Amino acid sequence: MMAPGLLLLAAVSLLPLAAVIAMSFARVHLLGGLRLEGVGAENWARLFTDPDMAWAWVRTAVYFVLTVGGEMALGTALAVCLWRLRRGRNAALSLLLLPMFVAPVIVGLLGRFLTDSTFGLYTWLLRQLGYNGDVMADQTSAFAAVTLMDIWEWTPLVALIALAGLTTVPSSALEAASLDGAGLPRTLRHIVLPSIAPVLLVALLIRSMDALRYFDIIWNTTGGGPANATKTASVQLYETAFRFFDFGYAAVTGLLMLAVTTVVARYFVRLLERKEPAR
Repeated sequence: MMAPGLLLLAAVSLLPLAAVIAMSFARVHLLGGLRLEGVGAENWARLFTDPDMAWAWVRTAVYFVLTVGGEMALGTALAVCLWRLRRGRNAALSLLLLPMFVAPVIVGLLGRFLTDSTFGLYTWLLRQLGYNGDVMADQTSAFAAVTLMDIWEWTPLVALIALAGLTTVPSSALEAASLDGAGLPRTLRHIVLPSIAPVLLVALLIRSMDALRYFDIIWNTTGGGPANATKTASVQLYETAFRFFDFGYAAVTGLLMLAVTTVVARYFVRLLERKEPAR
C-alpha cells in the first residue's frame, strides 16, 4: 500500500539527486541539447582549490552564527516577556508574528527600499545619528543589514516555539522557587530554561537548516555585493549555475551544502535525543 507513495517520493527526490550526482562528475553542455561530458573528479578537485568558494563558506558560517544566534537569543527573550505578560498577550503576540508571514523576497525588497541612499527611511535615521555613508555600498554595513533583516523576519518564529514550551513549565516548580525566594534570573536559569531546552533545540534545528542555504533576502538587497561581501555559498551556487552556466561545479556546491546541512541537522537531533529522557 505504501508503494505508490514511495514511488512518488523517489520521482521527486531521489531521481533529481541522482541527476545532480551525475552532473557533479561531468561537464554539462546545453547547446544542441543537454549533454554530459564525463570529467571524473575534476569538479570536486576544483572545489577544494577555489578561494572564492572558500570565502563564500566563511561568510556563510559568519552569517549562520550571527542570524541563528541572534534569533535564538532575541526570540527566547521575547517569549519570556510575553509569557510574563498578563494583559494584552494575544494582541502583542499577533503583532510580533507579523514579520514571519512576509515573504522573504518582499523583506529583501522592503529592506532595499528602506536603506536606499537617497530616500530610505533608515538611511535618514542613520544620518541623524551621524552616519553619512551608503549602507548597501559598504561591505560591513551591507553584511550587517542583510543579517538584521533575517533576524527581524525569523525571530518571531523562535519566540512562538519558545512560548509554546514556556506554557508547559510546571507551575508547582515555579511556586516552589518563589517560596524559596529565588528571583527571576535564577528561576529562568535553573527551572525555566532547562525545562524548555528540548523546544529550543527544535527551534535551533529549524532555523539552522534554513540559514545555511538562505538566499532570498541577500539576492534581492545586495546580489552578493558589494565586492562579494554578502556572497554566501547559496548566492555563489546560484551565480555558478545560472550566470556562468557551470552546472557541473554548481552540482558539487549543492551536494556540499546538502552534506553540511545534514551534518548540522543530525548534530542537533542527537542533542534533542539526549534531552528527551531528562524531560
